This record gives sequence, structure tokens and C-alpha cells, in this order.
Amino acid sequence: MSTADIDSAHPLELNQPRFSVKNPEPRYDKQGDMPDAQRVETAMRYFVKDFGAVAATYMESCIHCGMCAEACHFYVASGNPKYTPIWKLEPFKQAYKHESGPFAMIYRALNLKKKVTVEQLEEWQELLYDSCTLCGRCTLICPMGIDIAALVGLARHGMNQAGLVPHELWAVAERAKREGSPLGATPKVFKERCEWLADDNEVEIFVDKAQADIVAAMSSIEIMKYPDSIVATAKILNHLGLNWTFRSDGYEATNFGMLSGNSAWQKEMSMKLIDATIAAGAKLLILPECGHAYGAMRWQGANIYGKPLPFRVLHISEFLAENTKSGALKTKPLGKTLTFHDPCQVSRRGGAIEAPREVIDGLGAELIEMQDTKGLNWCCGGGGGVVTIHRADPIRYQAFQIKMKQIDDTGAEMLVSSCSNCRQTFDDGQDHFHWDKTMLSLLELVADNLEDK
Repeated sequence: MSTADIDSAHPLELNQPRFSVKNPEPRYDKQGDMPDAQRVETAMRYFVKDFGAVAATYMESCIHCGMCAEACHFYVASGNPKYTPIWKLEPFKQAYKHESGPFAMIYRALNLKKKVTVEQLEEWQELLYDSCTLCGRCTLICPMGIDIAALVGLARHGMNQAGLVPHELWAVAERAKREGSPLGATPKVFKERCEWLADDNEVEIFVDKAQADIVAAMSSIEIMKYPDSIVATAKILNHLGLNWTFRSDGYEATNFGMLSGNSAWQKEMSMKLIDATIAAGAKLLILPECGHAYGAMRWQGANIYGKPLPFRVLHISEFLAENTKSGALKTKPLGKTLTFHDPCQVSRRGGAIEAPREVIDGLGAELIEMQDTKGLNWCCGGGGGVVTIHRADPIRYQAFQIKMKQIDDTGAEMLVSSCSNCRQTFDDGQDHFHWDKTMLSLLELVADNLEDK
């Protein structure tokens, strides 16, 4: 691989070389030396294995109305029917029909089983990874209530087992498994950053307290790219006089095991946070401004742990809202107009829609809602691991223009959100389009406007 083939300016990797070449050969990425026939068999087997009664009902319920297409930012931006959300599941629908569906015995008896080829799976790699952020807008729109986003997640399990994950996404997931962080924010790096930030900002940042009521987690994106979020978290928790800590054995909230479709890695990454929170004796785990980190722990953590978690799990915006409503968290009036971008995994998929709006109200700001807001807000196009994949950039930029228009139409003075993955996607889009809008962190906005005690 020549250095000319490597793009070093990717938003997720910061100043590190990107993991894939611009014109890979073969065109699609593969891991391991598995024969093609075995890749197909493995992908189909694991999809059927992960299939449950609810998923089977979903597959039988589709009425082919096409409403999911109009809900998908990739379809709307491109007009290409291959990006229709339910179509992304076609190879796995075939596997279900011929292996587990109600007429599977007939298909097998008459030798009507339609074979899926590795070339089809390589083509579907683009549809399951490059052009799906798992945002769930299609799910919300579906008149039959089919959770297409969840089914795409299941399909990724099969693709991972077959070694058919886009290499850039696989590489950051593997690095997270190996080093504890997808961006090299190892425990040593994290502790050093906390020490440096504490000195620079004259704020006390607690790491590895033996006992704490609250454990706070961060994402690598914040640690390496937006470190002011670490400072903001410390300022607010100290301002409230709470007994809290970061943990060097469980600080990383991102979960690229989940995004890549590797269930074993997902469990390992989640258990680090769970074990660290329990070890501290904490009753609350605060998750950072990261959408998929919220979904991975808030909605899947107990399943991974095997029983109810012995502590509460809150997104930072929910924590801020609780303390704003109680009167404990007071801020100076902002006196500006702003619009809020709802992170898909927190708002639409997670249900924490009103929490950031309660915080904005506490800031004394005038909120101008976008058209199609809250649960229907358009995705930024970078979630689900898409922002890590170089070849997805053209379709991602197309989709981002929907978001730009939404925001420009509000006329708001400020743009705010509570997801660092969205934030880096916006930063990248701002650079690409020379756009005049900069996304601000809700967390940092609160920390910068704390009322003096």
C-alpha cells in the first residue's frame, strides 16, 4: 500500500492514517482467509441463529408499501431504490424463508432454495454498513411496526462472522478490543489527559476514587478530539457537590463491537463499564454525549449482564435535565436563539426527547425547532459506524445536505446537540461544504454558563 493511497484527514481517526485504501482490490473488504462458499454459509447460519420469533414476525409482516424509503436520508438524498431500508435485508430474508420460514420444508424438499453468492453479500455490505446509520427513522415510519434498524443490526452479526465488515470499521473495533479505545485513548492516555486538563483548567478531575456514588464515562472522540467535554463533566459534577469519579478500568463508553456486529467484543466492552461501576459501589452511571454508547448500555447493558443492572444509567442530557428541574443546577441566561439536533440513538431510539429541551429552557435560550423534529428529526448521516468508512463519504455528504437545509431554515443563532459522533460528522460536513454553522455541545454550553455560587 502506497502512502498516496491513504487519506490521513478522516474525522474519526484524527491525525492517524486511515485503515483502507481508496480503491481497494478486491472492491469490498474481507477479513480472514475463509473460502467464499464458507463465508456465505456462515453469514446465513448466524443470521438464522440470531433470528427470534419477533424478527420472524417482522419479516412476514412487510406489505411492500415503500414508506421506509421516504424515511431514509440515504434514499431521499440519492433517489436510488437500492437504499430502500427493507431491501437491505433481502439476502437474510431469503435465508429465513428457506431455513426457518413457514414453508422452509417445501423449499428444501423441492430444492427451491435460492443460493446467495459471496458477490451478493459483498454488494450488501455497502447497504448494511455504508448506507445505514441504524437511525431507526424507517422503523418509526413503518405502518407495520417493523424494526428495520434492529434487523440490520442482526444482519451485521452474520456479516461479521463471515468476515465481511468494512475494513475501516473492523479496524477501529479491533483496536478498541486490543487497546481499550478505538482512537488510542488507553487507560494511561486517559489518566494523563485528565491530569493535564485539570491543571490547565484549574478544575478537580477525579479518577479511580475507591468509592463514589457516581461513575462518569466518556467517549474516545471526546477524550481525543473534544477534551473540553471532560472538563465540562467535572465542572458540573463538582458544582453540584457530588461524590463522583472516572474509572481507568471503565471509562470508554463507545462500543464498536456493537457497530461492527461482533457480539463477543460488544459484551467485553460493555462489561468493562459495568464492572467498573459496580467496583466503585456507584448507584449511577452517567453516559457521555455519544448516541450509540447510550443504546449499547441503557438498552442492551442488562441483557449483556444477564440481570437488571445494580445502578441507574443516564445519558448526560438526562442527568442535566433532572438537576435542572430539581433546581440544583442553575445557569446564567443565554439569551440567544438556538436549534437542537436530536441524536437518533438518544432521542428517536432512546426516548430521551424532552430532556435536552428542559436543559435548553433552563439556559434561558429560545429554542427554534427544525421542521421534522424530535423523533422525526433527520439523521446527520454519520452514525452506525458510517463516518469511519471512506467509500461511504459521497453518499454521506449527500445525506448531510438534508440536515444542513433543516438547520438553515430555522434561522437560529446557535446549533446545539448532545452527541460527539454527530458533532464530528457536522465538523466534517462544515469543512466539506464550507458551511457557516458550527455544532456546539449541550454539556459544554451548560458548563460555560454555570451560575456563580
